[in-house]
Amino acid sequence: MSGVNVSRRNFLKASGVVGGGLVLGFSLTGCSSRPVPVEPVAGAFVPNAFIQITPDNRVRFYCPRDEMGQGVTTGLGTLIAEELDIDPQSLDVVFAGVHADYNNPDFGTQGTGGSSSLRVHYRQLRQVAANVRDIILEAAARDLGAAKGDLKTDSGSVIADGERHPYGKFAATAQTLTAPESAPLKSRGDFKYIGKDFVRLDALEKSTGTAVYGIDIDVPGMHHAAVRRSPVAGAKLVSVDKSAAAGIQGVTDIVEISSGVAVVAEKYWQAKQAVAALNPTWEIVELGSVNTDKIREDYLRAIDAEEGIVETEGEIAPAFSNAAKVLENEYWAPYLAHAPLEPMNAVLRIENGQADLWTGTQGPAAAEGLVSRFSGIAPENIRVHSTYLGGGFGRRGVLTHVIEITEIAVATGKPIKLLWSREDDIKHGVYRPASLMKIKAGVDEAGQVTAWQAKRVGGNIMPQTLKNMLPGLLPGVPASIINAAVGLSNRAFGSWTIDESSIEGLFEDYDFPNREVSHVTVEHQVPLCFWRSVGHSYTSFAKETMMDELAEQAGLGSVEFRLRNTKNKPRLNNVIKVAGEHMKQMRPAEGRYLGFAAHNCFQTDVAQVAEVSVERGQIRVHKVTCVVDCGVAVNPDIVKAQMEGAIMYGLTAALHGNLSHRDGTIQESNFHDYPILRMNESPDVEVVIIDSEEEPTGVGEPGLPPIAPAVANAVYAATGQRLRSLPLTLA
Repeated sequence: MSGVNVSRRNFLKASGVVGGGLVLGFSLTGCSSRPVPVEPVAGAFVPNAFIQITPDNRVRFYCPRDEMGQGVTTGLGTLIAEELDIDPQSLDVVFAGVHADYNNPDFGTQGTGGSSSLRVHYRQLRQVAANVRDIILEAAARDLGAAKGDLKTDSGSVIADGERHPYGKFAATAQTLTAPESAPLKSRGDFKYIGKDFVRLDALEKSTGTAVYGIDIDVPGMHHAAVRRSPVAGAKLVSVDKSAAAGIQGVTDIVEISSGVAVVAEKYWQAKQAVAALNPTWEIVELGSVNTDKIREDYLRAIDAEEGIVETEGEIAPAFSNAAKVLENEYWAPYLAHAPLEPMNAVLRIENGQADLWTGTQGPAAAEGLVSRFSGIAPENIRVHSTYLGGGFGRRGVLTHVIEITEIAVATGKPIKLLWSREDDIKHGVYRPASLMKIKAGVDEAGQVTAWQAKRVGGNIMPQTLKNMLPGLLPGVPASIINAAVGLSNRAFGSWTIDESSIEGLFEDYDFPNREVSHVTVEHQVPLCFWRSVGHSYTSFAKETMMDELAEQAGLGSVEFRLRNTKNKPRLNNVIKVAGEHMKQMRPAEGRYLGFAAHNCFQTDVAQVAEVSVERGQIRVHKVTCVVDCGVAVNPDIVKAQMEGAIMYGLTAALHGNLSHRDGTIQESNFHDYPILRMNESPDVEVVIIDSEEEPTGVGEPGLPPIAPAVANAVYAATGQRLRSLPLTLA
C-alpha cells in the first residue's frame, strides 16, 4: 500500500469529539485545492474520493481509516467490493491522504478509533460503490449499444450477450456521465462477500514482511533523532550540559525542543547513546512529589468525603430502604500504558517550503496540522503519507512525537527520523487513568436490582484529549485560544458535568429502575489518554464483579440473575443466554472453575465464560468462551480475531498490568517489568458470533471489558476470595 496526500478543508466540531459532554463548538471551513482527493492516473475514472477505475481495469480503493491490525482495509474493502461486484482480493487498497471527504462522521475530523469504522461507513461505502456500478452499466450500455437492463456485472466485468467486458473499458465514457446518488443496494440474500470468511487483504504483505510501517521508512539524507525528556511529565528543561554527548561519533546536532533535548546523529544507536550522555536539569513540578500510595490515598479520601457531580434516575433512597439485600464494595484499577509493538516514530522531510511526513497515526489530519503549526508551512504544502500502524489502542491518537520531529527538522534543516525506544514509550507516554470506584446496590426477593449507586474517582481523559488534538486540528488558531478552551473543559468536567469516558459502563447495561452515578475529579497531572475500550476497561470490572456478588446474595446463578435484569436489553440478554447455554455444556477438568461476565460497549454486546485454575497462588486461564453480537459480521474471521486479540490484551492488563509512580516518575520501563501475556499463559478462545441482520457495530474494543471480571468471578469460585483490585492478585 502507498500513501497519497491531498489538500483538505479543515472542519472540527469539538462537541462531536468530546461525545456531547462539552458546550464548546468550533466550525472552521476552507477550500480544498483539489476537487477530487485521489492520485491522478491517465484515463482513469474517478467518480468520488474513494474509488478509481483505471483503463487497464485496476480498481483502487482509497481507504479513509487507518489499519492498525483491526482489519479495517479488509472490512471496508469488502463493502466496496460487494456493491461494485468485484473480488475483494483484486482491490488496490491505498491509505487515503488528508482531506475532509475522509472525515470520520462520528468525529467530525479524519481519525480512526472508537470501534467506529464499519459502523459509520457501512451504508456510505456500499452506496458509493453501488452508484459507481450503476454508472459503469450506463456507460457500457452506451458504448455497446445495448439496453442497460440487459447488462449484468460479475467480478469486475460487464456481461453483455455472454461476453465479458472489463470495467476499465468504459472508463472514458463513464467520466462524461453523472453518477446517481442512490442506486439500489444489494439485498442480504445476494451478498457474495459480506458475511463470508476470506483471507485478509493485507495478509500477504504482513506474512512476507513487505508491509510498510512507519518504522520502516528511509529517505535519502535521513538522520536519526532521539529525545531526552523529563522523568516527571510536564517538567520543562532548565539547563543541559551537552559536552559529553557532542563528542560521540556521528552526532551532528543537539537541539533544545519543547519536550526536552534532541540529539541528531547519522545512526539511531549513536543518537540513543548521546541522549544518555546528556546532563539535563529539569524544573520542579507538582507531579514530582506524587507516589502511587499518595494517589490511592487521595482517591480514598475523595470517594468518602466528596459528593462530586451526580446524575440520578428514579428514587434511590427509598429503593435502598425497600431492598431485601444491600451490598457495597470498592474497586481499584491502576494506570496502564498502551505498549504497542511498534513504538512511536515518524520521518519528516522539509524542502523548498514543502513537507513530507511518514507516520502511522490514528489522526492524519491532526498530524498535518501539527507540522503546519510548528513549521509555518501551509497545510496545502504538506503531504502526510500514512503507513500501517504496529498497534494503536488509542496511543497513536496522541501525536507529541510529530511536534518533536517538526521542531527538530526545522532546527536542523535535515530529513529526520525520530524513534521512541520502548523505555520512552512506557516512561514518557500517555496512560489509561487510574480509577477508584464504589458501588452500592440493592436487590429484592425476586432477584431484581432495585437500587444502583456508583461513584468513580480519578482523572478525566477529554480535557487532555482536547489539549492534544486541538493544536493539530486548528493549526491557525493561536495557542492562547486553545489553552483557554482546554482550561474551560478542565473546569467543566471538574465541577459541573461528567466526562462520559470516565463513567461509561458503570450503569447502562442492566434494568436499574433507580440509579445514581457520580464522579469526583482528582488530578495528579499524569498525562492521560484513551486506552482500548476506554472507561469500559475498568468500569466493567467493578460492575460485573458486583453483579456476581448480588447474584449470590439473591440465591441465583450468574447467568439467571443477569437474565432477570436485562429484560429491557434484548441483545445483551440474548448473548447472556447463549453464553449461559455454552457454560452449561462446559465440563471443566478437576481444579478448574468457571466465571461469567457480560458487557455492552461501542454498541456491541459480549458475554464471556472464563475457565480458570489457581495453583500455589497463581491464576491460570485455560479457556475463554466469547459470545458476541456485533450486527452483521462483515468478515466473521476478523470478528473472531478481534475478540481473541481483545481477550489477550485484556488478560495482560488483568493479570499483569500496573504502572507505579515514585516521585512522579513511572518506575516500569520495558517488558521485563511491564510484562505482556506470553504464549504459555494464553488460553484457548472459542468465539460464537450471533447471526444478525442489524447493521455492524464495533468489534475492535468490546471483547476486552468482560475478561477481567470473568476471571475474577472464576477465581472466587475456585478460592472463595473476592478480588476487587487490578491486576488480579491473591492474598
